[in-house]
Amino acid sequence: MKKIQSALISVFYKDGLASIVQLLHEQGVTIYSTGGTRAFIEEQNIPCVPVETLTGFPSILGGRVKTLHPLVFGGILGKRNDEIHQQEMQQYNIPSFDLVMVDLYPFEETVKSFANQSIEDESPIIEKIDIGGPSMIRAAAKNHQDVLVVSAKREYQLLLEILQSQNGQTTLEQRRFFAIKAFDVCTAYDTAISNYFNQTSINSPFNQEKRVLRYGENPHQTANFYGNLNEVFNQLNGKELSYNNLVDVEAAIQLIKEFNETTFAIIKHTNVCGIAQAQSVKAAWDLALAGDPESAFGGVLVCNQTIDLSTAAAINDLFFEVLIAPSFETAALTLLQSKKNRIVLQLKEFELPIVQTKSLLTGVLSQASDIGNFQEWKEEGGRVSNQEEQENMKFANIVCKHLKSNAIALIKNKQLIGKGCGQTSRIDALRHAIEKAHQFQFDLQGAVLASDAFFPFDDCVKIAHKNGIEVFIQPGGSIRDADSINYCKENNLVMVITGQRHFKH
Repeated sequence: MKKIQSALISVFYKDGLASIVQLLHEQGVTIYSTGGTRAFIEEQNIPCVPVETLTGFPSILGGRVKTLHPLVFGGILGKRNDEIHQQEMQQYNIPSFDLVMVDLYPFEETVKSFANQSIEDESPIIEKIDIGGPSMIRAAAKNHQDVLVVSAKREYQLLLEILQSQNGQTTLEQRRFFAIKAFDVCTAYDTAISNYFNQTSINSPFNQEKRVLRYGENPHQTANFYGNLNEVFNQLNGKELSYNNLVDVEAAIQLIKEFNETTFAIIKHTNVCGIAQAQSVKAAWDLALAGDPESAFGGVLVCNQTIDLSTAAAINDLFFEVLIAPSFETAALTLLQSKKNRIVLQLKEFELPIVQTKSLLTGVLSQASDIGNFQEWKEEGGRVSNQEEQENMKFANIVCKHLKSNAIALIKNKQLIGKGCGQTSRIDALRHAIEKAHQFQFDLQGAVLASDAFFPFDDCVKIAHKNGIEVFIQPGGSIRDADSINYCKENNLVMVITGQRHFKH
């Protein structure tokens, strides 16, 4: 255990700081600080040593240089058990800092504030590139043998609890834990800055980080990825991601980010072959797999909740390429890592691009992303849908949105029970969806049907109705919409028109 006797504090976010500095003062800790943080501490009627007093140098160059000084970094990096270090620190009157509380300028927040603006002067963003902060954080983390580093406001509460329960003392294990967090903070910060410059330079993917892939869609094709996958996920297990893996992973992530309720999905060649919502992850997995256990082989699995041990055990015997989830129970991850080539990805919080691009011929296509479910909700059938049918239609329409066109999705109780995708006619897509449902003995009575585009004729509605389907959702827009609508009215069927087509090629 090491007693905190002096602290260097310089933070942008001061929420929760008052109680910490008050406790440090009560425990006899000498506090050094700068600028706005020093003013904040003094407002709490707590004595504070200005860093300028220590260095003999004021804050200069508009605040760009205030802590970059040997007397500051010597106090952070000096080893307490190194005789030469201690002699030099005494010779140059360098104090020892036992606690370093430093966070970073809000670079990402500043970039986001300019997201919808055309920036001619990017100096407000440039000035939020912190120099001294990351340097002090890295120095303190490096010297965690002697120094406790707190690098983000989310760690304030834990620091306060340690100070209270251990009377201002810390263990090596605790200091190492905070050091790991500090290096993560610096890595994420540097990545955000790099991404900003990549995105605002000449709009070419070749200005971004290059990752050489094993091969392309086929072994005789070379392939590269340009971009930063680290901002999307952490790879926890498995071989290097391939071209096809990445294409399917992108499709899986786009799909799963549509849902808040517990959802599990299986992707095969960018199409959904199984998806379900349920009260538990295990139940959602069971239902998703049951929708098409044949196609699930070799697929990409994705879930929006923590993978627990029971779910991991259930999927462990299935051959799959990739599993994606926001988190994993420790025992579940250990089990999943038992097969060395199995790719396990921990999905991070990140925003999907609002613009999609695709290389084509001699140039690049660009379009706004397909955001949303429906623009309107018009009940045009023979009866109005009930709440359960509405929930299933909304779910079905999103699933259909993520199938290749022409696409039909059959949903029952928030479970995909049949789908037709990538067909050259809508009626072929419907026939394929019905055949899939029958293949796995699903009863279509009570199912809902979603179509990614309008019905050009009433043949799809008639065939679906003949097979027991009474609820339909589609965008409308055909000059012969009335044919399908009238059939629904005559047969007391639900027909919802959304006004939003979801082609996916």
